[in-house]
Amino acid sequence: MTVTFVVPPADVPSGGNTYDARIAAELEASGRPVRRVEAPGFWPRPGPADRERLSRELALLPDGAGVLMDGLVACGVPEILGPHADRLRIVTLVHLPLADETGLSPGTAADLDARERAVLGMTGVVATSRWAARRLADHHGLARVHHVAPGTDPAPLAPGTDGASHLLCVASVTPRKGHDLLLAALARVDGPPWTCVCAGPVGRGGYADRVRAAAEASEVRLAGALTGADLEAAYAAADLVVLPSRAETFGMAVTEALARGVPVVASRVGGVPEALGRDPRGERPGILVAPEDADALGDALRRWLTDPRLRGRLRTSARRRRSQLAGWRQAARAMGAVLDREGCR
Repeated sequence: MTVTFVVPPADVPSGGNTYDARIAAELEASGRPVRRVEAPGFWPRPGPADRERLSRELALLPDGAGVLMDGLVACGVPEILGPHADRLRIVTLVHLPLADETGLSPGTAADLDARERAVLGMTGVVATSRWAARRLADHHGLARVHHVAPGTDPAPLAPGTDGASHLLCVASVTPRKGHDLLLAALARVDGPPWTCVCAGPVGRGGYADRVRAAAEASEVRLAGALTGADLEAAYAAADLVVLPSRAETFGMAVTEALARGVPVVASRVGGVPEALGRDPRGERPGILVAPEDADALGDALRRWLTDPRLRGRLRTSARRRRSQLAGWRQAARAMGAVLDREGCR
């Protein structure tokens, strides 16, 4: 049976968009037909025309059809999914709980949270890490939440720059990703020189403008969204990858760094410790710091820059960790098993 996969517009590079595209492609390659439907709109709060379009799309599906829906589209519109929940086999893929996005007013967050609870109570649910699955189950009172972690493409070892000074952050410039914390931490780092490139979409107004102004006054370069060979070159030049997020369900930039043998300094939030993992000898291939703590982040970066023994230990651990990373084919097999268990055959 063909599975209909409903996704938001892939207009900017993001971990969620990459996950959706790679899972769809690998499901197809494994012999499970996938019909990918891109739902226009400003999700999770679409306009009337986009709501009507999604409703019509679901109404056209035959009874018993399997539907995998990106949670950004599904979780804000229980009134649209409700009429189809009993006749379709719907599985909701939650990349990030709606209320966990930073910058929301308390009222908006509460409304989105209630809408998400209603949707997840009437569909199958899959999250992108064990931590996220447990949190969804506990927070929304769900009996079962599956998890399918992102895959990671094999990559050559990154040669780096000088082994220490070139830092890379791969993340959209949004409050949740914590670029302001990174800039504040780097301002506290004295000693050896460093450079830092931030690769990710940069918007306009508010937070993005403040980050842009602070970066221009420092050694931090906002490179914008990088894809393909440009992103590969950024990883190849990196000595250390930094992810200062306030919230993450997994953190694909972590495993992308480890695939290249690059150590990571990251916030100890959500599924990041799971993504970072431990090498076969039980050692961490990076440093985890308390979230929202620019001093702790600055201290970790200072230790990295000034302690060659620490750098050598973390780099060795990161290279050992590479062999443990699952690929997208394995992720798609796990997603296929979830769809089977939820009746999307």
